[in-house]
Amino acid sequence: MKMLITIMLLMGSCAAWSSSPSRRSFLDQVAASTTAIVGGMSLAATNNLQPAIAVSGLNKVNARLAGFGLVPYEGLPDGFTVLSEIWGRGKNRFPLLVSFAHPITWVVTLPSNNVNGEDGTVQAGDYNKGDTATLYVYSEPGHVGSIASAPKELFEKALIKSISQKGDNIYQNFKITKLTPETIGKQEYMRADFKYTLLTGAGFEVDRKGFASITSEGPAVEVLWTATIESRFKKMEPVLKDIVASFRCYADGLNLSDDLYVDPSTTSAV
Repeated sequence: MKMLITIMLLMGSCAAWSSSPSRRSFLDQVAASTTAIVGGMSLAATNNLQPAIAVSGLNKVNARLAGFGLVPYEGLPDGFTVLSEIWGRGKNRFPLLVSFAHPITWVVTLPSNNVNGEDGTVQAGDYNKGDTATLYVYSEPGHVGSIASAPKELFEKALIKSISQKGDNIYQNFKITKLTPETIGKQEYMRADFKYTLLTGAGFEVDRKGFASITSEGPAVEVLWTATIESRFKKMEPVLKDIVASFRCYADGLNLSDDLYVDPSTTSAV
């Protein structure tokens, strides 16, 4: 209800605003705020928001990767940090070791776990501005043996699922504009450039652009997608590209059993 009132107030302010360069800036702020609210990214509405308990920082993340015999990060862009987190600690999911870099000022959101399983995902963003990086695990196709040779339709379906997690009818004009295969270590990734229009319940149409990195580990396809509103894209383009370039996802051959959720009621004090 508070979010609905906020949107209504913003809409009223838009109607009263005079035609000027300041109006364009104001509308951009409204679009970003509405994007965050409708996309389920509002801090006030995010039940999974918690202190960044994921392993973070270049040295710690590289130590964790080295412990599994994985390729470390050679460095980070200026102003970035890197996180490493287990997606799938709960009994309702399979475990993945996920890592990616992001601006050090961005807020990190992690999955929550209880006896019923895991909910939520790994996400980082400057939510008030509409800048986000989000992990989505697309289970329908199962494991894909070679991402590099997969058809474009797979990436379209994976990205549409990614951007519409909060509903099936909140976007239009989705289009992948470029696909670029990449190999990191022994893993295949597909980089995707895409754009779409977000339809909000308040009547706004928010044009967004972004990039994604897509791979397949375990019985699913994993997507790290980043996006921002079109008016911020020129500024944020190199940042979003650096984020997707840093994405790593591992499952096959790793023993992650020590990182799974354990019901506190089943453990006894020593």
